[in-house]
Amino acid sequence: MPGAEKQLLNHMADEEQRPLPGRSNHAGNLSRSEKKLQEAICVLLVELCERFTFFGIVCNMILFCTVKLGYRNYQAAIVNMCFVGTSMLTPVLVGWLAECLVGRIKLVCICMFLHFLGTALLPVVAFPFEDIYIDRRHILHTLTKREQKIVFYFALLTASLGIGGIRAIVCPLSAYNLEDCGPKELLSFFNWFYWLINLNSAVVFVSISYIQQSVARNLGFLIPFVSVLMAIITIHMVRGEMIYKPKTDSSLLTTFGVIASALKTCCVRYRYFSGGVTSWLDHAKENYGGQYSETQVESTKSLARLFPLFAFQILYRTCIMQIPSGYYLQTMNSNLHFSGFVLPVAAMNVISIVPLLVLVPILECINSCLFSSKDTGHSPTIYIVVGQLSAALSVMVAGFSEIHRKHFPQVEQTLSEEVLLVSSMPCFHLAPQYILLGVAEALVTPSCSLLSFRLVPERIRGISMHFLTLFNGAGCFMGAFFVQTAHAGTQG
Repeated sequence: MPGAEKQLLNHMADEEQRPLPGRSNHAGNLSRSEKKLQEAICVLLVELCERFTFFGIVCNMILFCTVKLGYRNYQAAIVNMCFVGTSMLTPVLVGWLAECLVGRIKLVCICMFLHFLGTALLPVVAFPFEDIYIDRRHILHTLTKREQKIVFYFALLTASLGIGGIRAIVCPLSAYNLEDCGPKELLSFFNWFYWLINLNSAVVFVSISYIQQSVARNLGFLIPFVSVLMAIITIHMVRGEMIYKPKTDSSLLTTFGVIASALKTCCVRYRYFSGGVTSWLDHAKENYGGQYSETQVESTKSLARLFPLFAFQILYRTCIMQIPSGYYLQTMNSNLHFSGFVLPVAAMNVISIVPLLVLVPILECINSCLFSSKDTGHSPTIYIVVGQLSAALSVMVAGFSEIHRKHFPQVEQTLSEEVLLVSSMPCFHLAPQYILLGVAEALVTPSCSLLSFRLVPERIRGISMHFLTLFNGAGCFMGAFFVQTAHAGTQG
């Protein structure tokens, strides 16, 4: 089977390069351009469906964990952040498996099944559907709390593994053919790509969150399941064109191997530098007693220069993860009534998305006016610094908002048919912290993706994006660790 998959991938590559008989080169180029455009649209459709499913799971997970499963607030926040972090890390794991152990076509089928299984099990956890059953005596069986939690965690694990397969194999960055783009075109691509993703998430947070909270509390989990079905159907229809094999002669294991070999040699010699060695990574070269080639080590050196950028992503992602965790809890414990209507808790996330939807067109105009197409530009660096400051300021404002919120008297509020005691402070008082994080996301994420993709050789661009993903995932788990530490340090 692996040989057959390899032949299929090689056949696909040959078909892309072979001109069609009986046509001119211009017609052949036009045909190839149309085919690439169709493939990019299919990839984007699958990506949007997958993100729709992901946001549909995340948007009300804290409310579901606290009301349905009986978790405390901090526990629900930790579960949510760990799921997001795992969903970020699994593309790296699946990408490595696709390169080293399992064929890509076989692996994407496994991941689609896991994604399907995970989203199908979530409604099982929410059973019984009180939304459609009037008489509880008609319910034949319900799961115990322990069984619900087991199925719930298994569903989240399988869904996150499926997410990794789709993002790593069906929707990798190489699918968009960015190799020949300049810095200006790359920044424009990342800006509009994340603009579309956030527009998708805004629809989810307004629609699904309202359905899950107010209309059909448990039946709302069927919506992500339907979205997964759409993605699977799309992948099946154009399977041959959507299984991408990256052009690379390096791998994540090779990069880690170079670093480990250099560190080992440094420890043996009790110093970082030796004669003729300009970098500690040079110790991994064959010329200096290592086992890696000149090309592999130089590629790793260019990647190592980005490690400070990646390290700052941990702190930044920890701040961003406050939206589905700490900020969500603040909103859930604030007054959600607005002109006689109870706002969905997750709908407040749209306030953080609006700045991104507004800023991206403005930034595109600024880039078009101020920077030439050949300009490498300092704008990404400036955007990252301003965005990081905005994220830090948002967390600071959130702290003052929490102090302010607790000065308001408590009132009763019904969420998912559960009566909770919450602060009478209107939830819109929390809007500034959401807006600041939205500004940060608009500035930082596209710029970091641009630098991670542009400032390394073409053969390791995929590895660079993997490292960016690893550090983003680490930021999610760091946020969960902070929540647990804060809860333990303050005795709850």
